[in-house]
Amino acid sequence: MINQQGKSVFPASCDRLLARLLALQLRSCSRERGATLVEYAFVVLIFMGILFGISGFGHMLFVYHYLNNAAREATRYAAVRGSTCANDADSGSCAAMNSASGNSGPTTAADIKTYVTSITPSSIETGKLVVPTTAAYFCGVSGSKCTPAITGAPASCNTDATANGPGCTVKVTVAYPYNFIFPLLPTATTITAPCTQPGFCLTSTSQMVIVH
Repeated sequence: MINQQGKSVFPASCDRLLARLLALQLRSCSRERGATLVEYAFVVLIFMGILFGISGFGHMLFVYHYLNNAAREATRYAAVRGSTCANDADSGSCAAMNSASGNSGPTTAADIKTYVTSITPSSIETGKLVVPTTAAYFCGVSGSKCTPAITGAPASCNTDATANGPGCTVKVTVAYPYNFIFPLLPTATTITAPCTQPGFCLTSTSQMVIVH
């Protein structure tokens, strides 16, 4: 402490002690600031990891929900465009105006693929979307019977040429290889069937009985 004459009111030893304490306090504050920066770095990494995780897995859930909906809608589409759909008045659901690809007549594998693409939102890459037509994933259109055979269905359902008749089962699988677009999240580099590109292969399968 300094008096009005500018002289310290404490002995010199006390002044030295105060100076030493002040220096120790300054060094302590400096160490605390360094520790705070390290703690901040850890907190930011954890926070960003949680934020990216919520965004990434939320988008993956959205993609899977779309696949599930697309598979259901595709089977409904095929279920009303079987081999006898042209028997309805005015060609019914077999009319070209009701076809995703603009073709009249019963549904084909190419028609189902076109339909699935037409209901795909812009946030999903259609180039990665897969509608496999092998027996394990797809059946119920002309030229594609189900394997194994559908028990309890008309015998014609288990013949390739007539597998799309009323009472037969149509099955559609939609697949999409998903990769996280955010850092700090895993990326798959392998290709898993029925997907044709690297990624976490998300799939959804739906079955329905053909009406007509």
